[in-house]
Amino acid sequence: MAKKTQETGTPALKVLTAAGIAHTPRPYDHAAHDGFGDEAVRALRAGGLDVDEHRVFKTLLADVDGALVCAVVPVAGMLDLKALAAAAGGKRAAMADPARAQRSSGYVVGGISPLGQKTALPTFVDSSAQRFDTVLVSAGRRGLQVELSPADLAVATGARFTDLAR
Repeated sequence: MAKKTQETGTPALKVLTAAGIAHTPRPYDHAAHDGFGDEAVRALRAGGLDVDEHRVFKTLLADVDGALVCAVVPVAGMLDLKALAAAAGGKRAAMADPARAQRSSGYVVGGISPLGQKTALPTFVDSSAQRFDTVLVSAGRRGLQVELSPADLAVATGARFTDLAR
């Protein structure tokens, strides 16, 4: 039996494959220990992929009034916590404790994907994603992004598009 590669074996990619959603895994050499989104953009460019930092999205877990939610925003921007709280129907949002984010998602920080999380969370994608034919998000491990259409990302995660980035 052939051994599955990491590119096809993450929960995120398995969700996309099972749903029949067109996607392209985009592996890259991971070396940094922080600034994971910026690293992904630099490494993908170094690998020959012409990618705009506004088209690569980071996945952030936040606590809104005691409940975790998932926010997907461009690497080039910052998450507006007030906008996220409003989108989630809450009053106050704060970044989730990294250990709690890892337990909930089943992924490590720097590799948290909005897809295939252990615990499905309400998911919000910055509306800027809709300007692109495809976007890139973490595929569930450091050093691996997945490219797919924003509409398919929303379908696969049950996400709602809203203005989240500043």
